Amino acid sequence: DVQLQASGGGLVQAGGSLRLSCTFSGFTWRDYGIGWFRQAPGKEREGVSALSADGSTHYVDSVKGRFTISSDRAKNTVYLQMNNLKPEDTAVYYCAADGVVAALTHGSWVVGFWGQGTQVTVSS
Repeated sequence: DVQLQASGGGLVQAGGSLRLSCTFSGFTWRDYGIGWFRQAPGKEREGVSALSADGSTHYVDSVKGRFTISSDRAKNTVYLQMNNLKPEDTAVYYCAADGVVAALTHGSWVVGFWGQGTQVTVSS
């Protein structure tokens, strides 16, 4: 039974930082890529960053240089370090697995598994 648990959201001022965590179970690092998506009010869900099963990283242009995806394989956890946050980063952030790189890079929204969201609010 695949499960993904996201945490770490909160309220931060513009220019601040947050680190999101996604802890998973029910599959291994070799099985699926894991990624982060976000959805702002009134907007479509969009890809943010993904970690491929082979360890390569992917980012949407709007977060390059500010966000970093990483992992702790012993803890089955993927992190999203978000620096220099902007009000436009405000959204509910979701972690997901399986199909995430294709979703992020090609808009192929066939994602196998979703975790619950965590709210990130950036005040100006």
